[in-house]
Amino acid sequence: MILHIIFKEIIHRKLNFLLSLAAIGTAVALYVGFFTTAEASKKETARLMRDLGYSLRIIANDTDMTEFYNRGYSEKTLPEESVAQFASQRGLSYAHLLGTIYQRINWRGREVILTGISNELSPPDRNKPSMIFTIEQGTVYLGYELGQSLGLKKGDEIEIQGETFKIVNCLNEKGNMDDIRIYGNLKDFQKLLNMEGKINEIQALDCACLDPGVDVLAKLRAELNQYIPGAKVVRARTMAETREKQRYMLEQYLAMILPFAAVVCAIWIGALAMLNARERRYEIGVLRALGYRSGKIAALFLGKAIVIGVVGAGIGFAVGTWLALTFGPQIFEVTAKGIRPLYSLLTWSLLAAPAFAAVSSFIPTTIAVTQDPAETLRDE
Repeated sequence: MILHIIFKEIIHRKLNFLLSLAAIGTAVALYVGFFTTAEASKKETARLMRDLGYSLRIIANDTDMTEFYNRGYSEKTLPEESVAQFASQRGLSYAHLLGTIYQRINWRGREVILTGISNELSPPDRNKPSMIFTIEQGTVYLGYELGQSLGLKKGDEIEIQGETFKIVNCLNEKGNMDDIRIYGNLKDFQKLLNMEGKINEIQALDCACLDPGVDVLAKLRAELNQYIPGAKVVRARTMAETREKQRYMLEQYLAMILPFAAVVCAIWIGALAMLNARERRYEIGVLRALGYRSGKIAALFLGKAIVIGVVGAGIGFAVGTWLALTFGPQIFEVTAKGIRPLYSLLTWSLLAAPAFAAVSSFIPTTIAVTQDPAETLRDE
């Protein structure tokens, strides 16, 4: 019976229904659109910040730091097995552990930096995709300057200290020492340099949160000393803090914009419900005078709000998802393929939107049903 009255009410007052539906649909569409693209935004930000490079360099304790900064790497070594040992621990503030070996050599009449890299490892509770390409044995990647100045290209074979390697790729220009590097598989270059089982450095990314009350470097050093006591960590502080500040800013922005949109739409729905109640004061007065109880009249208003919420949730989810899928890939190019419909949001929308609409209509409904019918009819 009540549903029949609700639908007759909707048909009779189409404009009010459509405006209320637009409010709910807008709220849901904004939420779904923002949340769907927010996931891509977080991934995009993490990927772009990650691509700034490794923020931690783990080197031998007895490294001469003047020589380290002048040369660009430590000539002292660590056991290669320390990478796997460290990566096997849980609860570390380190991720993306990469064992590396460096050596400057003269090659084809110029000084180059041989750079052997291992496969990237991460602790079991921080297992993430690799930040860097994997190099197969027998292959190398050339820095930009070497490829350009020597006329070398992908697929060419080169000889380094009597060993032959195939060029997999010539890297893009970076404007630093990376342009004169030859990147190879760690095992290959260890053998080439007679440094089997040794590395010069472990590169890593720190996962310590930006917290003014925490000495991040002290925390990183304490963890490192526990598992690799013969090493110390150098942190690129500016890079690490820039990465954390960017992530924090994004999270704060999303935390602000979504509640703001919800409040605006709640006011919108509440105002429409109030106008509807004011317009129908006389009808409500007649119904009360005829013996209709307040509960039944309230059910009419709240029931209508719930119907609007359900329909608005479906429309809002469809519109929000369409906006995210249409415009998201143009904004987040790196993670464009990761933008997909989040059907879990449809379930939450169908639960939250009716409740949201009902709560927004509660005060106008309460005012409408508590009015004295005699006073209402006398005014009319």
